[in-house]
Amino acid sequence: MTWPDGLPIGDGWTATEDTTEVIFPYDGSVVARAPLGTPDHAVRALEAALAVAPAMAALPSHARRAALMAAHDALAARREEFERLLVLETGKPLVDCRVEVARTLLTLATAAEEVARLHGETVPLDLLPSGEGLIGFWTRRPIGVVVGITGYNYPLLLAAHKIAPAVAAGCPVIVKPAPATPLATLRLVHLLREGGLPPAAVQLVTGDVEVGRTLVEDRRIGAVSFTGSAAAGHAIARAAAPTKVLLELGSNAALVVAADADLAAAADAVVRGGYYASGQACIAVQRVLVEEPVREEFLALLAARVKDVAVGDPRLPGTRVAPLIDAAATDRVLAWIGDSGAEVVAGGVREGRAIAPTVLSGVPDGAAAWDEEIFGPVVCVRGVPDLDAAFEAVNRSRYGLHASVYTRSLATAFTAIERIQTGGVVVNEVPGFRADNMPYGGVKDSGSGREGPRFAMEEMTVTRMAIIRP
Repeated sequence: MTWPDGLPIGDGWTATEDTTEVIFPYDGSVVARAPLGTPDHAVRALEAALAVAPAMAALPSHARRAALMAAHDALAARREEFERLLVLETGKPLVDCRVEVARTLLTLATAAEEVARLHGETVPLDLLPSGEGLIGFWTRRPIGVVVGITGYNYPLLLAAHKIAPAVAAGCPVIVKPAPATPLATLRLVHLLREGGLPPAAVQLVTGDVEVGRTLVEDRRIGAVSFTGSAAAGHAIARAAAPTKVLLELGSNAALVVAADADLAAAADAVVRGGYYASGQACIAVQRVLVEEPVREEFLALLAARVKDVAVGDPRLPGTRVAPLIDAAATDRVLAWIGDSGAEVVAGGVREGRAIAPTVLSGVPDGAAAWDEEIFGPVVCVRGVPDLDAAFEAVNRSRYGLHASVYTRSLATAFTAIERIQTGGVVVNEVPGFRADNMPYGGVKDSGSGREGPRFAMEEMTVTRMAIIRP
């Protein structure tokens, strides 16, 4: 897979003095050397985006839709190349990278469809006598330049969730990928710049924290959309204020198992939802709360299933858990396991460069493995006396992205939907379920704003009210 040298800035590709190695986490080999941007590159991208903003805002709907579909079709024609590239730069198992590319295609197509639905409506202004004879309507206008900053775990998909709605809304967008995983995003931007948009409509700048700070602190931009850790999101929100900031942050997703649940299905869900992407997903199952009468039976079912989770080379179709993004992440997760004070039911040790799929029982409040986002192949199981206690434990977390409940009771399902304080409540499926056309986001320290093309487009536009006296 090839693309022009340098960074896509302005109307062309800008050479960089420095490059950085992209490392394959499985064996430490060098995948490629990626162009390394600087704050000066960020300034140049900002100036180009601001200059092209009027042309993007005036771009007809059909042109925005056609550009997104052209990128969709180009990606679809190269999907296997992108899948292989994602495996190499993220170290995620191939099965998860295939899902990522499929979801990226859906995101691009959905954003193209939503272009046709970006409109306003009339408003009755004569509810007071002073409004008699007036005509009122509102439209949605682009918010301006969008800066999108993405995490390393799903670099292609997360970039698409910034870029596609921005383009659909008529906003220029500058994306900054995570330093460890810039390659697939760089290639996606290349495809978008070939699709008929003004070249500076979609730009990419790599680099360190200073590059990000340069982008988000510029008061001329319209919005920042960030996906990553809560700590980094909070820092970005402070630095960007008063600019609008959309935050899709971390979580420690909970799965509640009611006593009446199909325990085998719930155990399957924990394995499916706890270890995909090697646990490096913000809505991967991390905390499992099981009603006490069925806790031992559920743990036995779970332990038996975890033994069958394949660990190894992410390039192999059967692998489900592979090494984490780097050695520092691995050391941290192992330290949290060791400090948890819990019974290790399964795993808890290195398996090559990876961490064996781990089940911990009885992790207390106050332990990082329970309170924080572990971002590794670790599931914590706790017994609770009843569902009230389970819902209370879910809500004690400072996070609130997704949670799920397994039950045969419709009453329990609706009680969970009403009482659990998260952005999404899933019944009889993993909390990691996400359709890319639905509103997605969290509450509390899991962020603010919503992704999903339709909902992100609303975030990236502002209403303009028109009041006319004929």
